[in-house]
Amino acid sequence: MSNNGLMMQYFEWYLPADKTLWKTIAEEANKLRLNGVTAVWLPPAYKGAQGVNDVGYGVYDLYDLGEFNQKGTVATKYGTKDEYLAAIKALHDKKIDVYADMVLNHKMGADEIEEVSAQEFNASNRNQMIGDEKKIGAWTKFTFPGRKGKYSDFVWNWNYFDGIDWDQENFKKSLYKFEGKEWDSGVDKENGNYDYLMGADIDLNNTDVYNELVRWGEWYVKTTGVDGFRLDAVKHISSHFVRDWLYKIREITEKELFSVGEYWHWDVNVLNNYISETMGSTSLFDVPLHFNFHNCSRAHGNYDLRRILDNTLVRVNPVKAVTFVDNHDSQPGQSLESWVEEWFKPMAYAIILLRNEGYPCVFYGDYKGIPHDKIKSQKKNLDKLMKLRKNKAYGIQHDYFDDPNCIGWTREGDEEHKDSGLAVVISDGTGGTKHMYVGRQFAGMHFSDVMGNAKYNIKIDDEGCGDFYVNGAAVSVWVKKENKQ
Repeated sequence: MSNNGLMMQYFEWYLPADKTLWKTIAEEANKLRLNGVTAVWLPPAYKGAQGVNDVGYGVYDLYDLGEFNQKGTVATKYGTKDEYLAAIKALHDKKIDVYADMVLNHKMGADEIEEVSAQEFNASNRNQMIGDEKKIGAWTKFTFPGRKGKYSDFVWNWNYFDGIDWDQENFKKSLYKFEGKEWDSGVDKENGNYDYLMGADIDLNNTDVYNELVRWGEWYVKTTGVDGFRLDAVKHISSHFVRDWLYKIREITEKELFSVGEYWHWDVNVLNNYISETMGSTSLFDVPLHFNFHNCSRAHGNYDLRRILDNTLVRVNPVKAVTFVDNHDSQPGQSLESWVEEWFKPMAYAIILLRNEGYPCVFYGDYKGIPHDKIKSQKKNLDKLMKLRKNKAYGIQHDYFDDPNCIGWTREGDEEHKDSGLAVVISDGTGGTKHMYVGRQFAGMHFSDVMGNAKYNIKIDDEGCGDFYVNGAAVSVWVKKENKQ
């Protein structure tokens, strides 16, 4: 029996640097499966420039998965290589896929400084040079002394990067492009060209770099057995590189390797264009939908719920849309902070978990809470919604997006999943009732609200319709009563 797919992002930014995450995941694999999780996105597993304190995006050595004594530690923030591999095995044993976080835009924490000829550029317009060419001290030599050439003897030097944002020679922070280099094309057009993000910017047009990253990708998949990738910061990475690299890794490993990219942009047309430029080789996170949730949560009832799916990837290209409510970048205190307020979280998750379109991703910070910001866990509601996705959210979908403050939809269920089918009503105002069709097969049966907001049951009429209600600023999910969860 095929169940709905459900991804979980199993980390948030402020996890303690206690090297225990891999162990925790292994211990919780069975619980995740029971709640309907079919895939887990794990944080970057390789050594970062800040050692044990690095969340993983300040990449130092892609080949060090917590195996070598580098940057003051053997283990990463999350544990050792052996623990990482054991976590993946534990998840696989429960038939849960594993997606690895791929950070291919930049490197940080170089081992040596090199003297490089470079030109200073305007950070707000990367096509505008603002100074004469000069020699700078660039942190661009990566020799990985702790690894001593194991797995790869590739030594990174300035030739393999486009630019950097620090001149050690003059202790000056600015944007420098190296002599003879050009910013990569096929990237976002913000700031003229948004190739550069941070650290030493990898030259993905360089043939030696491409070949090394293909060798590494093959090594990573064969070493870990992962089932796919989350691609970091793809708005800064050439669409042509993403397309070619994914094609090559899939070809070499003979694995399907699901891929989802993080392209942080509010305009769905920009996202859809990137999908086209990569020839559909990667899905993308539905950032416009996240912003709709964020804006709705902050409007406190002054938002037209009929428009909640407008201009979103799940609306225009649902097959390539990975839907989410929040993540480690949008959480409080982070660079892309756009937190969806707590009161609206159950409604937002109902939208991504119980509808037919999109591949939903649940955020660890919502599921477990974020102690750093005193944000409470949504686990009670999320467990209900995740199990509803696993057991009930099947069949033909009927939408009732006909009121600015109260919307609903139903799923008729299918024969493969016993007693599947449901009715969802969401209100960001005073509540209300929706007369909705759930299916003639339910005629005469009673439905109850799994979320516990509506206190009495309702009876489905002979036409397969019911008057499903919801309280103010809440979500109710109605299912056949005999199988109330």
